[in-house]
Amino acid sequence: MGDMILPHHHHSEEEEKILMRSMPADDAVASVAEAMKQLGDPTRLRIFWILCHTEECVQDIAALISMSSPAVAHHLKLLKTAGLLTTRRDGKEVYYKVAETPLVWKLHTTIEDIADINCPR
Repeated sequence: MGDMILPHHHHSEEEEKILMRSMPADDAVASVAEAMKQLGDPTRLRIFWILCHTEECVQDIAALISMSSPAVAHHLKLLKTAGLLTTRRDGKEVYYKVAETPLVWKLHTTIEDIADINCPR
């Protein structure tokens, strides 16, 4: 963006330079957008919230949200592909939990703040 000049000058030249230098990288924006896109679905948001508080298998998640295991598995795959979940295998069972990343932690706290819901005690 180097010497870009904005078409309208609503701010000082210095403020415009600061804004342009601070612009997030395309890949960072894409990553956050994908995460938010996946959490825009109520079912995936509910699954994400559950997995912020516990590690669970597909069958238990399905029981918690009254949905079929194949449908839950589909949602889990999307959340995992977006980098929001990790898995652990124990024998034939696969357990899911949220990824331990700054983005996931911020999404978790933001969702709870926005929805005014609390972590289980």
